[in-house]
Amino acid sequence: MTAVETSLITNPRKTWPADERVRAGQLRRREVPLAGHAALRPAEHRDPVALLEQEEVGRVPELVPIRHGRMLVSPFAFYRGTALLMADDLAAEPNTGIMAQLCGDAHLVNFGAYASRERSLVFDINDFDETLPGPFEWDVKRLVASVVVAGRDNGFKPKACRRAALAAASSYRTAMAGFAALTALDVWHSAINIDQAFADYKQTMSDQKQNRKAMKATRNALAKARTRDHLQAIRKLTRTIDGHRRIIAAPPLTVPVDQLPGADRDRSIELLESLLASYRDTLPDNRRHLLDQFQLADAALRVVGVGSVGTRAWILVLEGIHESDGVILQAKEARASVLAGYWQPSVHNNQGQRVVAGQRLIQASSDIFLGWVRDERNGEHHDYYLRQLRDWKMSLPIESMDPQGLTSYARLCGWTLARAHARSGDRFMITGYLGNTDEFDQAVVDFAEQYADQTERDYAALVSAVESGRTSAVTGI
Repeated sequence: MTAVETSLITNPRKTWPADERVRAGQLRRREVPLAGHAALRPAEHRDPVALLEQEEVGRVPELVPIRHGRMLVSPFAFYRGTALLMADDLAAEPNTGIMAQLCGDAHLVNFGAYASRERSLVFDINDFDETLPGPFEWDVKRLVASVVVAGRDNGFKPKACRRAALAAASSYRTAMAGFAALTALDVWHSAINIDQAFADYKQTMSDQKQNRKAMKATRNALAKARTRDHLQAIRKLTRTIDGHRRIIAAPPLTVPVDQLPGADRDRSIELLESLLASYRDTLPDNRRHLLDQFQLADAALRVVGVGSVGTRAWILVLEGIHESDGVILQAKEARASVLAGYWQPSVHNNQGQRVVAGQRLIQASSDIFLGWVRDERNGEHHDYYLRQLRDWKMSLPIESMDPQGLTSYARLCGWTLARAHARSGDRFMITGYLGNTDEFDQAVVDFAEQYADQTERDYAALVSAVESGRTSAVTGI
């Protein structure tokens, strides 16, 4: 390894010319060849169920069976909850050492649409629970493998799955090369406007009946997303009692604070108000002013996602001056990233701050109420990050996509991931490493196909563990 390359890896903030950075990336292939990314070498005595159980320590015990039940829906649903398993597998492989702020769980469902601060519908990564700096290719492999697993779940033929996976990998590589040609500010301001992306996508579609049907479904989904705002959330999740909003109970998924075992509503609301005051300090001054126009009316514990089930997640109803004014915040528990055990731990002591810092770094436009807080009681603590529960948020239904739709969506996700890494990492070095051929793309897809095989075996292991009584699952929730 050359002195320049060593310096670039160990001191990435030092200002080196772009061509030196590109050259350093090219030289890195000597240590980690592009073709080497095709390899998957799982540990000899690998136990996926034991790793899942390890990750679940500290979660709410009564909710863990719900998590297992959601993972049993399909291999792709299982994959969504196994970021730790993949981190364990990736850590055993040689890595480039070329760093970026990773999503940490970059599968297809963790991309989606939401409202920007300017009230336009944008597309981006939307889950950062596992974000941490790490080798850029870990995110790429997680994304590309998710495409293959999803395609198989949808019943696609192997060639169709590979074509979609190659679209994701190729889109990442070519987008990164494009970002390397831009100024830092141009990269920072790059974003995907959903309406324009939809128009571009429509132009590529043939006039076949199934394509017209897919376009109509997508158009309807975009229209629906714009109705999923804070007011819609309030109408759906709350009702007015004695002039104040109260959350509608739907146990075990939504349990209002006054229905929790041993709960004292007044004491609980008082505690949550004090935590909101601490969270307020993490917001910019203008957002503090906005938050001050609301007051806490009610709160509930709410089960979310697949991989997150069992972590503590609150929804907080805030009322404004007018009866129709309000917002619902989600306070989601942030635990140490699954990557922390395999790479350097976070520089942030508060795991909520880790999530927020990573999200602000790699997301084009973050939620205006994004902040963090720590709840310290009885000798223990729980970290949380907060954001709006709904603000035009939309995830496309992967399970209903046809091969062409999955390929287009994978391409969109590949571009988005590259933009995130270009903002947070060394886009010149990554570009130099990837090169201008499809060797990296093909290797990563080879890896993804093997990993999809392994995911199906791991899924079967969880099924067997539930059937044998080793672990428990509650389905249909």
